[in-house]
Amino acid sequence: QVQLAESGGGLVQPGGSLRLSCAASGVTSNDYAIGWFRQAPGREREGVSCISTTDDGTAYVDSVKGRFTITRDSTKNTVYLQMASLKPEDTGVYYCAAGFLFHAVTTGRYVCTLGSTDEYFDWGQGTQVTVSS
Repeated sequence: QVQLAESGGGLVQPGGSLRLSCAASGVTSNDYAIGWFRQAPGREREGVSCISTTDDGTAYVDSVKGRFTITRDSTKNTVYLQMASLKPEDTGVYYCAAGFLFHAVTTGRYVCTLGSTDEYFDWGQGTQVTVSS
């Protein structure tokens, strides 16, 4: 079981930036995905971004492309989500999760996906992000 701990949430004004961190421990495999999800009150949890530990391939939901960047420091077993140009609709509890990689037949790469929370097996406790003036 992978233990995950998020940090870096807080209150920020629209247009501001935050960097979230996800520290992983208890990792026994070199090949897995780390995903960032968020959940606003009354809404379903949605995938925001993910990264593959095999080749640092990434994916983003359309609403954050160009504003959020996911990176990984393998020496610290930590994944970061740099969030810029934040909007009120980015408000929510942000969770990181460890999940499966999927083999893309066309490219031969093992990729992460944001399609379903069912593809992620271990979750952190979450960190609150509030974007408000």
